[in-house]
Amino acid sequence: MIGMRHLIRPTQALAPLAAIMLAGPALAQSRQIPAVPASGITLMVGGTIHPVTAPPLEGGWIAFEDGRITLVGRGDRPHLDGATVIDLEGRHVYPGLIAADSILGLVETGMAEVTHDHDELGSFTPEAKAVVALNPDSDLIPVSRAAGVLTALSVPDGGRIPGQAALIRLDGWDWEDLAIVPSAALVIEWPSLGRRSSGSSKHIEAIDAYFDHAASWLDAAAADPTLPPDSRSEALRAAIEGEQPVLIKASTAGQIATAVAWAKGRELSPIILGGEEADEVASLLVEEDVPVIVRGVHRYPRSRNRDPDEPHTLPARLRDAGVRFCIGPRDRPAHLRNLPHHAATAVANGLTPEEGLRSITIDAAEILGVGDRLGSLEPGKAATVIITTGDPLQIQTQVEQAWIDGRRIDLESRHTQLRDKYRRKYDASGS
Repeated sequence: MIGMRHLIRPTQALAPLAAIMLAGPALAQSRQIPAVPASGITLMVGGTIHPVTAPPLEGGWIAFEDGRITLVGRGDRPHLDGATVIDLEGRHVYPGLIAADSILGLVETGMAEVTHDHDELGSFTPEAKAVVALNPDSDLIPVSRAAGVLTALSVPDGGRIPGQAALIRLDGWDWEDLAIVPSAALVIEWPSLGRRSSGSSKHIEAIDAYFDHAASWLDAAAADPTLPPDSRSEALRAAIEGEQPVLIKASTAGQIATAVAWAKGRELSPIILGGEEADEVASLLVEEDVPVIVRGVHRYPRSRNRDPDEPHTLPARLRDAGVRFCIGPRDRPAHLRNLPHHAATAVANGLTPEEGLRSITIDAAEILGVGDRLGSLEPGKAATVIITTGDPLQIQTQVEQAWIDGRRIDLESRHTQLRDKYRRKYDASGS
């Protein structure tokens, strides 16, 4: 992101050269060519359409034009002049999956710091935008697409206010092409509430004072247009005026409760990211209508004296308590492809299959403020869809085709290339 930098110690004179040599494979640009613009009418017939917001349509059809879904139905297919007809042959059509928490495009590999562009120096950098740091040629983007993940929220780290998260589509030539919502949320890292609460209180007071300063500057700037610019205060305008949500990273019940109280006291629109103990303050979240992005279910419980399946059952407990939630695993970017398996684990531990699918489609879209554009198969929404051999939550299901905004996407990836390479080796040897 703009201004992102990494410290180089004076004794590390050869560090840049070493980093480049070590990161050679990681810095290799993806050789895939972004999809061509959508044109004409596409009509898919002969499969099962899964709108998500309505029951599945066996023997259904779906049409889209100019990147938007125009028709969804079942039975006799419509006659559309000039349409490209795709016979689904019993396949299934779902909306593209949405990863509501990631660092995709900001980190290529943990082994090479030169590929890390997710962490700004400094405690308060609200003006730092993740979207301009995205690498559209990351090899990890095609790997995620091959699993049906076509949309992701890319979230910066570092400091108390590390910057602006970006909602992106996983195809494009540059960051402008990737961006769906360039500044989808202001990110806040909420202080942990340990035994020594005085330190935590000081951090909370510092965040509060930062917002006070920004609000004062915005008021002064409105009264006096000649006031010198303040990019950091200006970066808080949308959040302060309620036009942008604040994505608050908070895990414990105490963190979540204080974060919600603080945000609502300032008339902000909070979303909790993490939420490991969100069920313990469920009544507060329901009363204040604060949604939770569950930060993955494939993890250990917070402490050794808790039930080992606690992370797996959290989505079901939130459902039972009436808390709005979605599942957005913060896996390393290379493992973002496991998103549907997180939802599947939640289904195995209390969610219904329909709720599991919603948690990575329409529920994620609504929490991120794009439910009118993404997350389900309905007329008027983006033609961002996947064709699969079955339920995407099942590990044996394959994603065979994908479209983003009506553009046919290449599903080849580094993984498929390596698979084909070694398959040829063993085919040649007769193994």
